[in-house]
Amino acid sequence: MKVIAETSTKLAKYALTDDETIVSTADNLQIGNPIKFLVDDLNSTTVTITENVTNVPDDWIGNKYTFDGTTWTLNPNWVDPD
Repeated sequence: MKVIAETSTKLAKYALTDDETIVSTADNLQIGNPIKFLVDDLNSTTVTITENVTNVPDDWIGNKYTFDGTTWTLNPNWVDPD
């Protein structure tokens, strides 16, 4: 998997398959080739993209965990949307 995490907070925003194309620009993230969706609130200066991640938690949801490139930690501020 490829994990996109905010660099400052380490919040894991997206977990995508390794074959998914991610282009990180100064303005946004472009996901897919051709582009499937744009992420306009994240960019090359605000995220860290880690590839070949093999230990994504089974209950992963965006913002539920932080990820430092190796270790997953439950976000103490996460509230279940259900």
